[in-house]
Amino acid sequence: MAKKTETTVEDKLRALYDLQLIDSRVDEIRNVRGELPLEVEDLDDEVSGLKTRIDKLKTDIETVNYEITAKKNMIEESKALIKKYSEQQKNVRNSREFNSLSKEVEFQELEIQLAEKHIKEFKAQIDQKKEVISETKERLTERESHLKHKKGELDAILAETEKEEKALLKKSEEFEDKIEERLVNAYKRIRSSVKNGLAVVPIERGASGGSFFTIPPQVQVEIATRKKIITDEHSGRILVDPVLAEEELEKMTKMFAKL
Repeated sequence: MAKKTETTVEDKLRALYDLQLIDSRVDEIRNVRGELPLEVEDLDDEVSGLKTRIDKLKTDIETVNYEITAKKNMIEESKALIKKYSEQQKNVRNSREFNSLSKEVEFQELEIQLAEKHIKEFKAQIDQKKEVISETKERLTERESHLKHKKGELDAILAETEKEEKALLKKSEEFEDKIEERLVNAYKRIRSSVKNGLAVVPIERGASGGSFFTIPPQVQVEIATRKKIITDEHSGRILVDPVLAEEELEKMTKMFAKL
């Protein structure tokens, strides 16, 4: 941090209020973006998740189709065995051999029935998975369209505000450098603990800016002298007189217009 030159209390108050105006402008820009970046990120994650789900369902269908092929091959093998056993039955020497072959034929017929039952179940699974894929694709198309729209919104806002935000953040650093570290730390501490990030506020209609608590007349006079840094006893905010605030707002508005 650069070495600070000796400044009056008024200079410090002006610098603090200028810093507040810059940081408040950055807050406004970020509020315009709002939840959009998070919304885009969530949509992106959802789209990726839907694509992964579709890919998994397609892989599941491939696996089930492989199972169907295996069952069909098994059926053909069983049919071949039935044919073989039936031929052998023509040449048996006794009833015991005939009955033994009959049991083999019966077993293979049961194997065929079981395989056909499994094939039917597998095909039902495929139909169900295809239905889920169709529904998921519809959801994916809708979410991708929504994501494209939201990304377009975010890109437009970024294009409009990114340059100004970077310039303001640089100015914020420059203005911080004009103020002694103790005051900057106090300013940041107050800013992080109060509503709307307003750490330095002017007196408005006899009260602290953004507050309903009246400032005693003698304190208002003291603030107007700009001889010491005075904080609001209720909110802890640093107070400046309305004339100084108006002068600095006019000056900073001109600076913002050039960014």
